[in-house]
Amino acid sequence: MKINKAYKFRLEPNTEQEIILNNLVGSARFVWNQVLAISFEMFAKDAFINATNLVNKIMDLKSNPDFEFLKTSSNAVSLQQKVRDLASAWSRFFDPKVHARLKENKKKPRKPKFFKLADGTEIQRRPLMPQFKRKSDGRDSIRLVQFDKYCRVEGNRVKLPNGVGLVTFRKSQDIIGTIKNVTISKKLGHWYVSFGTERELDENPRHPATSAIGLDMGISKLLTTSNGQYIKPKNSFKANQIKLAKLQRQLSRKVLFSQNWKKQNRKIQKLHSHIANIRHDYLHKITTRISKNHAMIACEDLKVANMSKSASGSVENKGRHVKAKSGLNKSILDQGWGMMVDMLEYKQHWQGGLLIKVNPRYTSQTCSECQHIAVDNRQTQSKFECVKCMYVANADFNAARNILAAGHAVLSAEGGCSKGRPLKQKTCDLREKVA
Repeated sequence: MKINKAYKFRLEPNTEQEIILNNLVGSARFVWNQVLAISFEMFAKDAFINATNLVNKIMDLKSNPDFEFLKTSSNAVSLQQKVRDLASAWSRFFDPKVHARLKENKKKPRKPKFFKLADGTEIQRRPLMPQFKRKSDGRDSIRLVQFDKYCRVEGNRVKLPNGVGLVTFRKSQDIIGTIKNVTISKKLGHWYVSFGTERELDENPRHPATSAIGLDMGISKLLTTSNGQYIKPKNSFKANQIKLAKLQRQLSRKVLFSQNWKKQNRKIQKLHSHIANIRHDYLHKITTRISKNHAMIACEDLKVANMSKSASGSVENKGRHVKAKSGLNKSILDQGWGMMVDMLEYKQHWQGGLLIKVNPRYTSQTCSECQHIAVDNRQTQSKFECVKCMYVANADFNAARNILAAGHAVLSAEGGCSKGRPLKQKTCDLREKVA
C-alpha cells in the first residue's frame, strides 16, 4: 500500500535568495499567462489542446528575443510543470462530468468577460476556463520534480537549483518517506516549501481503535457525535467580520490600483489568510483527534454548494428572507464542512480506518429508537420527540445516532471494506430501508 503525504514548512531565504526565487515564480507566472493566451487562440480554431502541445510552446517563448529573461531567470522543470497544470485545467474544462456538477450548483449569472484574439475578434470566457494569474493576487508557486536530481535536504535546510543554494526552513516535524517533488510557494510575502512524499507499506495499516462513531454537522454546534459529545465551532469569519468590513470600506474610498489601494488590499488579503488559518488549524486538531480514536466514522454527504445558495431570486421573482438566508450562508461556509470531511477521509486512510458518507435524507426526522419517520418528530431546532414511542432527545444527538446506523447499513449491504475496495463509500437508496 502506498501513502502519499505532503509536509509544508515556512521557508526563510536571505535577501539574495529571495530575489532569485521571485524571478523564478515570476517567470512561471509569465509563462502561464503567455501559454494561456496561445491556448485561447487554439480554442478559437478548435485545435486539440493537451499537455504535449502546450509544453512545446515553451521553446517558442524562450526563442523570442523579447523574452530573453526566460533563459536566465527561470527553471525549465518548473516551467514544464506549470504548463502541465494549465493543461490539467483545460482537461477539467472539457470534462462533461465537471460541467454537470456545475449545472447542479447554479449560481447567480455574472457579467460575461471576453478575451481579444490576435485578429481582433473576441471569445467569451466561460466558467471553468483557466484564468490569468496576477502578481497582485499574492499567490505564486513553482514545482520541481525528480527531487534527488536537483535538490536535497540537510537537516533544517533544503538545497534548491538555479543558484538559490541552501535555504533554511522551520522543520517542525520529521519528513517520512521518499521525497518525490518539492513546491516553493509565496503567499502574502511569506515563503513556504512543501515536500511531496511517497511511502510504501508492506501491508495495509490496521487502526488501533475498534469503535465507530456518527457525526452530525451543524452551525451552533460544529459536531454532535453519536456518543453524546458536542464540539463548538470556531467561527473565525464571524469574529473578524467587523474588522474586515471596516478595511473594505476604506478600500472603496481609494483610487483603484493606486499605491494606497494596493497597501489596503494587502491588509485585506492578510486578514482573509488569518481567518482561513484559524479555521484550518482548528479543523486539523478536531479531525486528528476523532480519526485516532475511532476506526469507523459515518457522516452526512452534504451538498454545501446547494445549501449555501443565495435567496435573492431573479428580477421578476424576488426572493424571500434574503437577509436571513445570507446570514445563514455565511455561517454554513464559516464552518468548513467540506474541508473537515476531506481531512477525515485522508486521515482515516493513513490510519487504516474507514469513512462512510451516508444520504442525509430523514436523518433529523427519524427516531433512533423505533425508526419512525415523521416531520412532527422534530419539534424545534434542538428538541426531538417521537410521536410514536415518545422518545425524547436532543435533535442533533438523535441525528448522529441515525447517521451511525446508516453507516452500519452501508457496511452490511456492501460487505464491509475488504482489500482493494475504496475507503469512500456512499449510500444510494439504503436510507429508507434503515428507517
